[in-house]
Amino acid sequence: MRTPKHDLPEAVAKRIPIYYRYFKLLETDGIERIKSEQLAKLVAIPSATIRRDFSYIGDLGRSGYGYEVSHLIQIFSAVLKADILTKMAVIGVGNLGRALIENNFRRNDNLQITCAFDTNPALVGQTLNGAPIYAIDQLATVIPAAGITTAISTVPSEASQRSAEQLIDAGITSILNFAPTRLQVPRHINVRYLDLTAELQTLLLFEE
Repeated sequence: MRTPKHDLPEAVAKRIPIYYRYFKLLETDGIERIKSEQLAKLVAIPSATIRRDFSYIGDLGRSGYGYEVSHLIQIFSAVLKADILTKMAVIGVGNLGRALIENNFRRNDNLQITCAFDTNPALVGQTLNGAPIYAIDQLATVIPAAGITTAISTVPSEASQRSAEQLIDAGITSILNFAPTRLQVPRHINVRYLDLTAELQTLLLFEE
């Protein structure tokens, strides 16, 4: 599995988008500078952790002065490639896949679902929120032609491995997988998992 850019540890890489989102909110509110202690209260992350996270990227602030919001936005934007359009494909147009396509990252101009694939013949040929739906066996031609390297898989667990193999054969290098099944993929393939059931069960562990 590929490591994040800048050789960021996994935990740090997961927090960078959070920092970026809050700096964008600060910019919207007209705030030009913020200290790590103030940022810590906003993002609910200890200030020492914030400073350590930022040190992986570079010298982003000055002691006693804080962080310039506009500068940090530029830095995180470059790290996250926020100024580059990332086109994505959705595999599986069931309830979850349909919801993702209909939302289509409307708050993020740099993320766009441009096509989808499904095994249901009744769906093939339709267009959902601007994204045409193709048959699974069209992956090998559509994905390379569209220049897509990122896919979101919402297929059931029993189909996730086969779908991943088809995606990789078509040129996909990054997969967001909603099935709990761990995929067997080459080391250069980047896979992230979103298991909603596991997340909910973890949440309920802390319920009093």
